Amino acid sequence: MADSNFERLSDSILAALTLSLEQKDLAVAELLSRALELAMTRGAGGKDFVERRAFVEGVEKAMSQMDVLRKRLRG
Repeated sequence: MADSNFERLSDSILAALTLSLEQKDLAVAELLSRALELAMTRGAGGKDFVERRAFVEGVEKAMSQMDVLRKRLRG
């Protein structure tokens, strides 16, 4: 059932997070943001670990969009 475009769980979560932000669903976006954080850090190894995934820019963009949405909805 996994989409072949996604290699890791975090890839799928980021796609869902982006969709929830497009739909302006802050509650779901916040849950997915937490899930993304867990998925990205769970497998991170010791002090010499270097992140090699290329989607860090996408995560930063999503977090920025979530901040904007929070401000709009919560005033």
